[in-house]
Amino acid sequence: SRCSFQVQLKSDAPTGDVLLDETLRHIKATESAETVQTWIELLTGETWNPFKLQYQLRNVRERLAKALVEKGILTTEKQNFLLFDMTTHPVSNASEKQRLVKKLQESVLERWVNDPQRMERRTLALLVLAHASDVLENVFASLADDKYDVAMNRTKDLLDMDPEVEAAKARGTEMIWAVLAAFNK
Repeated sequence: SRCSFQVQLKSDAPTGDVLLDETLRHIKATESAETVQTWIELLTGETWNPFKLQYQLRNVRERLAKALVEKGILTTEKQNFLLFDMTTHPVSNASEKQRLVKKLQESVLERWVNDPQRMERRTLALLVLAHASDVLENVFASLADDKYDVAMNRTKDLLDMDPEVEAAKARGTEMIWAVLAAFNK
């Protein structure tokens, strides 16, 4: 069944992040509670519901890329694809990427707790986002075959958990499980 976690605004205090603050204003302005799935579709521009277009964030990918360029994680390049130029954002800070890869690898190998309630929230969120972005196999690709299999199996066990059940047990990870449910729909 499709999970229908609804987003309820607990605080509209500014976060200091432009996109997050804009998102909070949109959530506050809605007249009825929307599901996480609906918000993902709205905020990423993947829906064309004419009644909710005012809640879409504009140029999300470009704005996220720009923020990462400003932090020195990505760089900006123009690449020519046949008849048109395209702006790309390759990684410029390989050490930061490697740090995240190592963190994820260690989280499912050396630091595996086999209980998402005991897992550090940011690591759990990172695993869910890596899964949703289809990059988990790349994250584990540098591991030896036996460790790769362990990492993939442990991650699969985690991602196959019932988000409704885990969210009910959650201590501040409800949104992470709601996002996983939305991407597993």
